[in-house]
Amino acid sequence: QVQLAESGGGLVQPGGSLRLSCAVSGSLFSVNVMGWYRQAPGKQRELVVTITSGTTTNYADSVKGRFAISRDNAKNTVYLQMNSLKPEDTAVYYCKVTGLVYIGSNLKVGDYWGQGTQVTVSS
Repeated sequence: QVQLAESGGGLVQPGGSLRLSCAVSGSLFSVNVMGWYRQAPGKQRELVVTITSGTTTNYADSVKGRFAISRDNAKNTVYLQMNSLKPEDTAVYYCKVTGLVYIGSNLKVGDYWGQGTQVTVSS
């Protein structure tokens, strides 16, 4: 019912930029939090940034000042603008949405993940 389609990953040189997109389809009663996570080779998945419905953001220290999250509610899409990319940013990036869905007549909190998109920063 709820799907997250990611796009925008690719190969970029150090110092370059990429913009990731995550389009949400299906029915969510409300979207409370959207975020981006990443998993680098040999490492655990980590938080990159989240944004609440009130546009409050929370960035990992490693990306502050370089990455920016935004959301377009009309398009049901969340973006991650990545600037000044570094080789250590290389990872699979995953979009995550936390929202409310109906299960029967009850609203439940659910987490939904994108399929991941590869970002490689290399010269």
